[in-house]
Amino acid sequence: MDATEKRVALVTGAGSGMGRVIATALQQAGFTVFGTSRRPAADAALPMLALDVRSDDSVRAAIDELAARAGRLDVLVNNAGVRFLGAAEETSAEEARAVFETNFFGTHRVTTAALPLLRAAGAAKIVNITSLSGLNALPFGALYSASKWALEGWSESLRHELKPLGVHVSIVEPGAVRSEGRDAPQRPGTVLSAYEGPRRRALAAIVAGDRKGMDAARVAACVVGIARSAAPSLRYRVGTDATWLPRLKLLSWSLFERGIRWRYGLDRKD
Repeated sequence: MDATEKRVALVTGAGSGMGRVIATALQQAGFTVFGTSRRPAADAALPMLALDVRSDDSVRAAIDELAARAGRLDVLVNNAGVRFLGAAEETSAEEARAVFETNFFGTHRVTTAALPLLRAAGAAKIVNITSLSGLNALPFGALYSASKWALEGWSESLRHELKPLGVHVSIVEPGAVRSEGRDAPQRPGTVLSAYEGPRRRALAAIVAGDRKGMDAARVAACVVGIARSAAPSLRYRVGTDATWLPRLKLLSWSLFERGIRWRYGLDRKD
């Protein structure tokens, strides 16, 4: 790469929330950054590409536009995703597929479309944003946690495949994040009274945790560090909860389970 040529980064889901914070941090770190959104704002502070991760045609069009405008891609940050919270029994198969279509297949779709550019760049980076929920399953988050667990395994396999080709794959696992532009969790269309009390208490605990969560800038700083690293690691846990909670699984399952049920008020009586 010519010394005067900036490295190019693509951040999905950069229209608001944590994605926008990550994109801005990469831009401030000296990268040429393109963000993506299903409906890009005309007055965005950085170049935005229209991209719906659920559509093959949309992804191909966005990557083609990136190639035409930038000619290269050095860093791909797969941030686009949805949160979906509700009992598994309340969740239809169609709703379950929709969660995976964005959180898992969307990442697969964008990554495979972008890989020719990443391989050509040499020493490129793929950063997949998963979640503490990809390490520790949330109550009333079965589909969300499952999609993030799937992404964890997919990313680990991908790292093995791409390392000989000079492309590094890393996973960022944030805990609770406080973000003004974060969308409210999606919910199932069906509500069953059998789950009312535990569901209400668990979702209240999750929302309260978001309000007290870390600033999204901490996640962005981690992503910038990965983008700058010559040899980034596979996993990066960001936030106190993401660091200590998985370690508690070294305890007996019965003790760990008791702690989770207490944390989310699952057995409490109103």
